[in-house]
Amino acid sequence: MATRHLLLIVGGVVILVPLLWMLTTSLKSPGEVHLPPYLIPTSFEWSNYAEAFRVDQFDRFYLNSAVMTGGIVAGQVIFSSAAGYAFARLRFPGRGILFAVVLATMMMPVYVTLIPSYLIVRTFGWLDTYTGLIVPRLVSPFGIFLMRQYYLSLSADFEEAALVDGASRFRVWRSVALPMSAPALATVGIFAFLFSWNDLLWPLIITTDPDMRTVQLGLAMFSGRYGTQWTLLAAGSLIATLPAIVAFLVGQRWLVRGIALGASK
Repeated sequence: MATRHLLLIVGGVVILVPLLWMLTTSLKSPGEVHLPPYLIPTSFEWSNYAEAFRVDQFDRFYLNSAVMTGGIVAGQVIFSSAAGYAFARLRFPGRGILFAVVLATMMMPVYVTLIPSYLIVRTFGWLDTYTGLIVPRLVSPFGIFLMRQYYLSLSADFEEAALVDGASRFRVWRSVALPMSAPALATVGIFAFLFSWNDLLWPLIITTDPDMRTVQLGLAMFSGRYGTQWTLLAAGSLIATLPAIVAFLVGQRWLVRGIALGASK
């Protein structure tokens, strides 16, 4: 047991070293980031964080990421719950085949759909818009699969009682199934948040206007033709990482439960 704990401690330290290095680099002066390397800065430059926000409208990038992430999380939670409930409770022709197609999309590399998605977004005139950033990511096959598995694990007694009382299927889903599926909804929301907040590829493809860049694209602005501003890059990266860290710490119990739920089915 002691050996296991020691190995876990060593592994945790190894994992935390890059984050600690990023933190200390963000507090160094530009002249301190070069060789010889050392961890603790000789002076703490807290102004690097203010400078990171000032350079290239970083506050605007933060707002764009927040809007995009909020829209994607809301969409995936709603659509995943509705589709998952339909696959779990409704009986309709081709249900098994359609669900197999949904699962098959999880095995498809994201790069396969990039060009078709871009062409569709360009056709609708959604380039450089929040709509283009959000709409193609509103539906998650993983979220649908997770919600279906959760609904299958629930007893249908309450839903059948509501149907006997005259409630429609939509009313049963909204008033009975949704309140009972809070853990699974939280899991889908956390996964959607982490995915959308850290997404770099899709915003890079469909945005050319600097005012529509997200945080991940904004970090690239600290690397110029004549060098990289390492202190500002570290400060900006730490600021961009904080929401994901907070979301994981708050919802790690739901993440583990969601992963276990998917594996158990």
